[in-house]
Amino acid sequence: MSEPTDPKKDISVGGNSAKEAAAEQAKPSQPLPSGPIAGAGSVTGGPAAAEISAARDLAPKVTALDPGELARWNEQVKRRMRRQTRRSFVVGGAAALAGWAGWRWLQSRREDGGLAWPLRRALDTNEELARDYFSSKRLAPDFRHRAPLEDRVNGDLGLEMPVDIAAWRLKVEGLANRDAPAELTLDALRKLPRVEMTTEFKCIEGWSAIIEWAGVRFSDFLKVYPPATQSGDPLDIEASPEDLPDYVGMATPGEGYYVGLDMESMLHPQTLLAYEINGEPLSDDHGAPLRLVTPVKYGVKNIKRIGLIRYSRNRPADYWAEQGYDWYAGL
Repeated sequence: MSEPTDPKKDISVGGNSAKEAAAEQAKPSQPLPSGPIAGAGSVTGGPAAAEISAARDLAPKVTALDPGELARWNEQVKRRMRRQTRRSFVVGGAAALAGWAGWRWLQSRREDGGLAWPLRRALDTNEELARDYFSSKRLAPDFRHRAPLEDRVNGDLGLEMPVDIAAWRLKVEGLANRDAPAELTLDALRKLPRVEMTTEFKCIEGWSAIIEWAGVRFSDFLKVYPPATQSGDPLDIEASPEDLPDYVGMATPGEGYYVGLDMESMLHPQTLLAYEINGEPLSDDHGAPLRLVTPVKYGVKNIKRIGLIRYSRNRPADYWAEQGYDWYAGL
């Protein structure tokens, strides 16, 4: 059994503790020493002191600027800015004057094919580079089953009147062993080997569309309806390609629209005489009953509703080239 607690004893102890605590608080506080505190953790003697001292040495020292010096520096900056502004104005004015003079000079030059001759020479240079780059082995990508098909119409030159497909005939001039042109029906063309391809049609205006085409390769057409060769010998494309005429001209019925193309591009394996688009016969807007499709040329060369094909040794007339555009129009 534990002994009972004496209340007086507890009060006495508690009282003594309270008195001692009060006495401690009453003692005057000792001032901290002004010198460094010795010991392992002292600021002066430890590595922390060295770091603090180094940081103080590296801290930027702010020096008050002399108002006169600041004013002189500001004036110098203003002078430089004024000189640069005047120089920019003079250079810009000279460039504008040179551009205006150059444009006036171009306008005063003689025309060549509906265009000032320096610009025509630039287009001719572009054609030469494009022809050097051209290769019959360089094929446009085939997008069959890889992209959705589109149905977009471009241009209607030469399509002003509806066509009677039953009465339509394709006239072919410049054939071997023939003085008169041949006249072919659409059924005659359908008997030639059929080719399908899904390529990107590119308009010179900047848009493009993925379209599926079906028709006959122009190279197959040429073998069945060969042109007169330059030598007069029978045609042999593989052995003597240089014996072919250099160009092919095409026109709509009535020749309201016409294009000229180089023979190299016409013999490209993706150049078709097309009679179907996206699985359907060509509509009037797309050039029924027959149109040219060649992904190595811009859309302006992809003539619709072909009524005439003419083999030629001379460069044929071209509608848009006569308006100042590039004759070659290659991609």
